[in-house]
Amino acid sequence: MNKAIQPATLDLALEQARLGYVEHNPESARAHQRAKKVMPGGNTRTVLYNDPFPLRIAHGKHSTVTDVDGHRYTNLLGEYTAGLFGHSHPVIRKAIDGALDQGINLSAHNRHEIHLAEILCQRFASIERVRFTNSGTEANLMAISSAGFVTGKSKVLVFTGGYHGGLLYFGGGGIPINAPFEYVLGTYNDIDATAALIEQHKDDLACVLVEPMMGSAGCIPADKAFLQMLREKTSEADAILIFDEVMTSRLSGGGAQQLLDVIPDMTTLGKYIGGGMSFGAFGGRADIMEIYNPETKPAIPHAGTFNNNNLTMAAGCAAMEKVYTPEVADDLNQRGNQLRQRLNDLISTMQLPLQFTGIGSMMNLHGTNKDIRFIADLQSADDRFKELIFLDLLEHGFYIARRGFIALMLSLTDDDLSRFHQAFQRVLLNRRSVLTG
Repeated sequence: MNKAIQPATLDLALEQARLGYVEHNPESARAHQRAKKVMPGGNTRTVLYNDPFPLRIAHGKHSTVTDVDGHRYTNLLGEYTAGLFGHSHPVIRKAIDGALDQGINLSAHNRHEIHLAEILCQRFASIERVRFTNSGTEANLMAISSAGFVTGKSKVLVFTGGYHGGLLYFGGGGIPINAPFEYVLGTYNDIDATAALIEQHKDDLACVLVEPMMGSAGCIPADKAFLQMLREKTSEADAILIFDEVMTSRLSGGGAQQLLDVIPDMTTLGKYIGGGMSFGAFGGRADIMEIYNPETKPAIPHAGTFNNNNLTMAAGCAAMEKVYTPEVADDLNQRGNQLRQRLNDLISTMQLPLQFTGIGSMMNLHGTNKDIRFIADLQSADDRFKELIFLDLLEHGFYIARRGFIALMLSLTDDDLSRFHQAFQRVLLNRRSVLTG
């Protein structure tokens, strides 16, 4: 086929797929129109939006969600990693029910927070002391602020494409409403350039905030040598190395830091660790966290009505102690590696300009077959491929992110993953001429 007409051919395929989506989802369309009257664009969580309107989910059980039009989907999105346990895990449900019986809000310290803190300090090598928040965004804001206070410095080294919460987004270099820290922007996985930045700003550098694998940017793993360099250079600069493990903590029993054997000074957590409830945490070396010790004077206050919410604390204890044990974590991530390899083998056999990147139970589809180590490597990727495959997979009963992201849930069976592989194969066969041009 003449490559000059490929965009029109792909655009036509996308237009037809979108029209089919509109036709099959009238109740979601009506719900969107209603939502637009009270929320900007009918949306309160940007990542869930997709043109021409997002699905509205009415019900979830185990690994299946049902939308307001009655369509059932096997959920491979996994609530962007927060839904690790599926939609109805009995152990976590029992813990929440028990906490409800004890009282929703207790106006005091409770037993569950001690136990959850003990679990996290045991699981994550970098965490000697921990404090809880309500989200990963809060956790990262607190970690940065803590680093600034402890070091007496002001600058924060982050990386283009990084995402650390709603007020710490650096796709395209950053957004206008980011928290007003003094940022230094680096290039993820660029060892020499980043080392030079740390040296240049060492007198003012409070911390380096980094994801061991970029999640929002498309599951781009950090090179171990890159993280090792960060560990060495931050120590030399008397700066604090913060690992944002809000997502990557699920990649082994002790997180990506255990997997890669690189231990930061501080770690931020969130998502699934609260058993699917609203949760965040920041922790690290005891000397850093001591600034929040109310038994010392003066101490930095860290308030938050729901920091130790009884329901979240109980759900988190059950999730981390009884459900997502280190052995279960290893098994799930092995299954994820196997699935990603099978999908990439299929793509390679068909010689398509696609690939999945990621580690373990987290992966992302990209519209390019070129090696991806840097954000710049995605410039040649065609995101229309991802939207087309997203819409086609819905027709086959599988729900992933519009951006191609997949986070496996524990409730997914081997049969579910086999059916997904078969559905993905059918989609590629059906769209082969469009995808290859």
